[in-house]
Amino acid sequence: MASSLKGVRVLEMAQIMAGPTCGLLLADLGAEVIKIEKTPGGDDTRNFLPPDVNGVSAAYLMMNRNKKGIALNLKDKEGIEIFKTMVKNSDVVLENFRKGTLEKLGIGYDVISKINPKIILCEISGYGRTGPYADKGGFDLVAQGMSGLMSITGEDKNKPPMKVGAPLTDITAGLLAASGILAALIHRDKTGEGQKVDTSLYEAGIVHTYWQSAIAGATGISPGPLGSAHPLTAPYQAFKTKDKWITVGASNQNTWLMLLKAINREDLNDNEKFSSNASRKKNLNELVEILNDELIKKRSEEWLKIFDENGLPCGPINSITDMFKDPQTIEREMIIEVNNKKAGTSKAIGMPIKFSKSKTEKSKGAPDLGEHTRAIMQNFGYKDEQIDEFYNLSLIHISEPTRQAEISYAVFCL
Repeated sequence: MASSLKGVRVLEMAQIMAGPTCGLLLADLGAEVIKIEKTPGGDDTRNFLPPDVNGVSAAYLMMNRNKKGIALNLKDKEGIEIFKTMVKNSDVVLENFRKGTLEKLGIGYDVISKINPKIILCEISGYGRTGPYADKGGFDLVAQGMSGLMSITGEDKNKPPMKVGAPLTDITAGLLAASGILAALIHRDKTGEGQKVDTSLYEAGIVHTYWQSAIAGATGISPGPLGSAHPLTAPYQAFKTKDKWITVGASNQNTWLMLLKAINREDLNDNEKFSSNASRKKNLNELVEILNDELIKKRSEEWLKIFDENGLPCGPINSITDMFKDPQTIEREMIIEVNNKKAGTSKAIGMPIKFSKSKTEKSKGAPDLGEHTRAIMQNFGYKDEQIDEFYNLSLIHISEPTRQAEISYAVFCL
């Protein structure tokens, strides 16, 4: 079986989270993702310490597996020329700089599209390339606040604002960018045209407000935080048992009846306060109090077994390490181990999409800074003498300046 994106070459000029998330997914789908890192220093996540794995940033290792690495000085005109050479034989340029950065470097879309009319430029920014905030830098925390996410996250309106624990807008922007790139590749296959793809952290936050935006659009009132409860259905939230917390998803009339049967309280459905979803939402506090009184009588493990037997959606509140050990995580290969030359073995999140026909790439560890510089440049037609000269002029960084780098690259490509 062939990988879906085999033969597609992506130049990832991105760092930290949103761009590398996009590049990671494309690499897993079979694209050749060449991570272009700045010199000196490379991707800023290399300095996100602690934690580390044998001295290498765990954050960097997590986000950059399955990629090839070249370190290039784009502040020098010769470094820019090297980049332009790479653009000639690539399909996608992925970047997350501030607006105007590529233009200042002389490699904006107007330039690279002339070098390669089929090139797709994907730009991930804080707010998008148009609009009154286009020139502003963006961060996940700020995007979560401005998109409305923080207004609906937390226990109630009287508590301090709370962000979603994960960098949700960074990750989602990366996934949106990957979707946009795939659509642009299909468009190019049909028309032969390259184009720009533009998404942002701000928009990535907004798309997570579907239910709350439906409420605000219909009523003119912004819903607030509900803890773990659902804005439209009930009961659908976390409950405390005798020993731990669990989640219970009785989100429609069928699952509501399953819950009542499981806790032996079918009488509650005869109560007008709880007989419909609308009435349950209206009387949610009273309902939660009743259910808490029932669920506190047994341990989590007992309730989860009873609920599973009754077909009711439910689950434990796992820690991250609990999730690592969950048999479903293991079966679906969502936590994998990869090898890095310096770090050795480290854990990574696996490919979240499975295919019946297409192959996904066997994962390799994140590259050291400049690990594949020599071999990548050879692949773009540069001779060893030129590469050595560029290295001596500090235009490029090579993790191993000797020809040993070629051996590493050959092993990487196996």
